[in-house]
Amino acid sequence: MNFRVPHTLALLFFLMVAALVATWLVPQGFFAQDPDTGRVIPGSYEVVEERELLSPLALFTAVPRAFADAAPIIFFLFIIGGVLSIIRATGTIDALLGRLLERFRDRPAMLILAVVFVFALASSAVGSSGEYIPFVLILVALCRAMRMDAMTAVGMVIAGYGVGYGVAAFNQYTVVVAQDIAGLPTYSGWPVRLGLLVPFVLIAVHHVWSYARQVREDPTRSVLHGQAPPEGADPPADYPRLNGGHVAIVLAFLAALGVAVWGIATRGWYMNELGAAFFILGLVAAAIGRLGPSRASEKFIEGARDLTETAILVGIARGIALIMEDGQILHTIVHYLSLPLSLVGAELSAVGMMLIQAVLNLFIPSGSGQAYVTMPLMAPLADLVGVARQVAVLAYQMGDGFTNMIIPTNAILMGILGIAGVSYARWFRFCLPLILKLYAAGAVVLMAAVWLGYS
Repeated sequence: MNFRVPHTLALLFFLMVAALVATWLVPQGFFAQDPDTGRVIPGSYEVVEERELLSPLALFTAVPRAFADAAPIIFFLFIIGGVLSIIRATGTIDALLGRLLERFRDRPAMLILAVVFVFALASSAVGSSGEYIPFVLILVALCRAMRMDAMTAVGMVIAGYGVGYGVAAFNQYTVVVAQDIAGLPTYSGWPVRLGLLVPFVLIAVHHVWSYARQVREDPTRSVLHGQAPPEGADPPADYPRLNGGHVAIVLAFLAALGVAVWGIATRGWYMNELGAAFFILGLVAAAIGRLGPSRASEKFIEGARDLTETAILVGIARGIALIMEDGQILHTIVHYLSLPLSLVGAELSAVGMMLIQAVLNLFIPSGSGQAYVTMPLMAPLADLVGVARQVAVLAYQMGDGFTNMIIPTNAILMGILGIAGVSYARWFRFCLPLILKLYAAGAVVLMAAVWLGYS
C-alpha cells in the first residue's frame, strides 16, 4: 500500500491536532517579561504549578480565531487576486510576458539569477515579503512559456525571500529588533552580511536552475507533472504588443509597490496599507484599460474567488501557533532547547543557536516576534559560551530566514504556494535539499565567524 501525503489543508489540521496534544504533554511555563519592552528576562523561567489543560474544543475554536488573527494577509490575498485579474483583463500582463519572453527566451538561467537576486536584495534591505505575492502568477506564466514549470517560479520567489531574510543586512523586522535586544548598534556588522548575500544567492540559484534545466530537457521530470496549472497561469497563444496604456499600468504597478515599500520602511505600514495601495492600483488600471465599472467588478470578484483556497490555508496555518500560545508551552520549548548550548564549545554553540531558531520558527513564524522571545535568552547565553552577540544575531537570522521557506505556519509561504497551485507536499520535496544546503553553508559561516571574531 503506497502512502500518499494528504491535502495541504488536512496536513495543517493534523499539525493543529499535534499542537493540541503537545500542550497536554509539555510542561506549561513562562519567563517574566519586562513591562516596558516586552522582552523576556533570562533566568526567570518558571513552571506553572496549577496546569490548565486546553479542551479538545480549543482545536475548533482556534480555527475562527486564527482566521481573525490572519485577516490582514487573507484580505490582502483577496485584493491581490482581484487586482491582478483586472490588470490581466487589460492585456498588460500578456504584453509584458511577451517582452520578457523575447529578452530571456534563450537565457532562462539569467532570468532565475535576476529574480532571486532582486528579491533577496529587497528582503535584505527593507524586509520585503508579502510584496512578492503579486509577481507569482506572472512568473508562473513566464516560466511555463519558457518550458519550465510553476515550481521554478515559486522557487525563484521563495528562495530570494528566504535568503534575503537569512543574511539580511538592514531588515528592520529582524536585524534591527534582534540587535536592539542584544545591545548592539543598529545595523552594525552589515558589510559582512551584505557580502554573504552573493554566495547564498548563488546556492539558491544553482538549486533552482538545476531543477529548471531538468524540466526543460524532460517535462516528465517536473514534480508537478500531470497537475493542472492555476487559473490565469497559462501563457497566451499570441502576445499583444506593449502599448502606451500597458506601459502606464506597469508604471502604476511599480508606483504602488514603491509607495508600499516606502510606507513599510518609514511609516510602519503592513498588510492593511499594502492592500489599500493595490486596491487603488486596481481602480487606476481599470480606468486606464477602459474596462468600465461592471467589467472591472466582475474581474475583481473572479480573481478574488480564485484565491479562496489559499486564504483558507493561511488561516488554518495560523491556528497551529495560536494553540501553542494558548497552551503556554512556547516559553518551555525555548527554555529546554537553550540548555544544551552550555555543554558544547563556542563554534558548535553558534550552530546550535541557528538550529534552535529554526525549530522555534515553526511555532513563532513572526521574525520580530521570535526575536522578542529568543534573543533576550540567546544574547546572555552567547556571553556564557563565548559566542559574540553579533554571531548570535546572525544565527537567529539564518534560523528564522531559511526556515521561512519551508514551515507550513508561514502565511506568506502558504499564500505563494496557493496562488501558484503548488501543494505543500510537492514544495517540501523540492525545497528540503535547498534548505539543507543553506544550513550547511550557514554552519560553516557561523563557525568561521566565531574563529574570526565577528562582532
